[in-house]
Amino acid sequence: MSKVMVVTSGKGGVGKTTSSASLGAALAQAGQTVVVVDFDVGLRNLDLVMGAERRVVFDLVNVVQGDAKLPQALIRDKRIETLSLLPASQTRDKDALTEEGVGRVIDELREKFDWIICDSPAGIEKGATLAMRFADLAVVVANPEVSSVRDSDRIIGMLDSKTRRAELGEKLEKHLLLTRYDPARAARGEMMKVEDVLEILAIPLLGIVVESPDVLTASNLGCPIPLQNPGSAPARAYAEAARRLMGETIAVTTPAERRGFISRLFGRKAAVA
Repeated sequence: MSKVMVVTSGKGGVGKTTSSASLGAALAQAGQTVVVVDFDVGLRNLDLVMGAERRVVFDLVNVVQGDAKLPQALIRDKRIETLSLLPASQTRDKDALTEEGVGRVIDELREKFDWIICDSPAGIEKGATLAMRFADLAVVVANPEVSSVRDSDRIIGMLDSKTRRAELGEKLEKHLLLTRYDPARAARGEMMKVEDVLEILAIPLLGIVVESPDVLTASNLGCPIPLQNPGSAPARAYAEAARRLMGETIAVTTPAERRGFISRLFGRKAAVA
């Protein structure tokens, strides 16, 4: 049975679109059929992150309003055939989307794909509420800093009140994806520790993506990092997160601070003394 997953957060710039593309790629690598839907009408960045900006002809708004059929708007990834993109419009605003139209498109996507990943815009306005409206589960993306965590807490409240599942009294599965985590800064108290974020948000931890230049490199190349650099730490984190979403039980390990040779040497001498 297909699953609709919203990737959301209250704050912009936390890695939501990167995570939507990366989770989609990792699920596709695991043999799932996946479509990633860009709900950020008016801005549209998901096509850039997935390297499909020159292939956009029709978009989500065209399909919702009946100006194009769904197969006309879907863009199949050239690197992995089980991954597709439904882009957003750059020339319209979020008022062009209707709940009825979005629901119709989601139902049609359910017939074609195992996973429908809805990349939500930042904030709590119409685009974000429509992105989460038909979700079966949610991935809340947060950075380990106070404003991001506070905004994510508010989004969790919206997931528990404004989704169709919530209104029907059904459970909406929620997971936390912690991004841009730097263990050295966390150890120095310059950012929140994982356990502090979990205590505040009180939802299961899906994965921890460390701060890495590899993520920016992949985005600039227009290739999700699980496809562009599968051996990197962020790619491994997204791959493990995808396996957890598919039901595998894999422990989440908090990344440790990487110590250089000199610090290891002096640390050993201190221990001997």
